[in-house]
Amino acid sequence: MIGKLILITWLQMVLSRSVFQQSSSTKSETCPPSLSRGWGDSLDWIQTYEEALHRARTNNKPLMIIHHSESCPKSKALKEAFASHAEIQNMAQEHFNMLNLVFETNDHNIFPDGQYVPRILIVDPSLTVRTEITGSHADQKYKYEDKDIEILHENMKKALKLLRLDL
Repeated sequence: MIGKLILITWLQMVLSRSVFQQSSSTKSETCPPSLSRGWGDSLDWIQTYEEALHRARTNNKPLMIIHHSESCPKSKALKEAFASHAEIQNMAQEHFNMLNLVFETNDHNIFPDGQYVPRILIVDPSLTVRTEITGSHADQKYKYEDKDIEILHENMKKALKLLRLDL
């Protein structure tokens, strides 16, 4: 009788442990995504637009704002190209404040030619949007696609050169 009781108690412990492990693994799968949203998990992403502006001013690094949509195929393709481009990731980590937005802000300065995605803008530490740093699209100047990844890379270099001279 005591042996059966011990066996039943042991079985209950094993089963409850198994159920607990399954529920805790499910929890980790539903954790909120990181601020990177897949654009580069090793980068130091800033949470809000206001904080990003403050950081740009105080650490004297330009701010790169990436406007995108989680459901936009062109945003997804650009995200993959951006995240897999080692030189862009290194430059972003070393020389830029990084912010990605899935919602527009009320600041009209960061949609100089419209609200579209994907759109990437550079804001210098004086909080001036560098409108002369554009992509290859004439009608949507700040639009980048995955095929434009080298243009973006060159524009990041251009931004750093410009800002070193202007500041």
